[in-house]
Amino acid sequence: MGTDGEVSGVVEVSEDITERKRASKKLEAAFDALVRTASDIVSARDPYTADHQRNVSKLAVAMGREMGLNDEICESIRVAGLLHDIGKITVPTELLTRLGKLNEIEFDLIKEHSRSGYEILKDVDLPWPVAEIVLQHHERLDGSGYPDGLKGEQIRLESKIIAVADVVETITSHRPYRSALGVDAALNEIINNSGKLYDPEIVKACLALFKRGYTFEFELGLPAVRER
Repeated sequence: MGTDGEVSGVVEVSEDITERKRASKKLEAAFDALVRTASDIVSARDPYTADHQRNVSKLAVAMGREMGLNDEICESIRVAGLLHDIGKITVPTELLTRLGKLNEIEFDLIKEHSRSGYEILKDVDLPWPVAEIVLQHHERLDGSGYPDGLKGEQIRLESKIIAVADVVETITSHRPYRSALGVDAALNEIINNSGKLYDPEIVKACLALFKRGYTFEFELGLPAVRER
């Protein structure tokens, strides 16, 4: 403030704040591009699930919002969803695209992808526990999941949400070993196993979305999720 009582320097401060906002947005955009690139690397190795991670991420975030979770948790779900299968870069491509049934040893190799994903992400400095969420996305309430056989509250909420989105998207879309089974089959799976494999509140949120018209659309054999 000058000697005459007039305020000075406002323009400079305003410009500084504006510039910081621009830099922050650029950083966010760069981070988002990096996450999507990492997701695309995995997708490129498995053409049958090219959009799988994006679809799971979108559905999982929609479920989180349906449950009333805050923006910070929903953002952690979005990022973890985009990266939940990143560990598959350690799995031989011929197993990911195998037309026939896998034997027990081969399936065990694929099951390692969640732990491999954790190992890839654990030292990355992220504002969310993405590595742990990825590690636990195949765990189930009754302890029948993998890789650690966690039960109930031992499993992160974000992982439980991604687990349901993952199952629904997988059953709905085409896989090398079977044709798409459809939304009804996917929803029946989570309904029948609500409280056993999947968290009932998360199942309820997923069903509410589809009841309101949340759909998987298929173009050129690749699923793309949208909400009406």
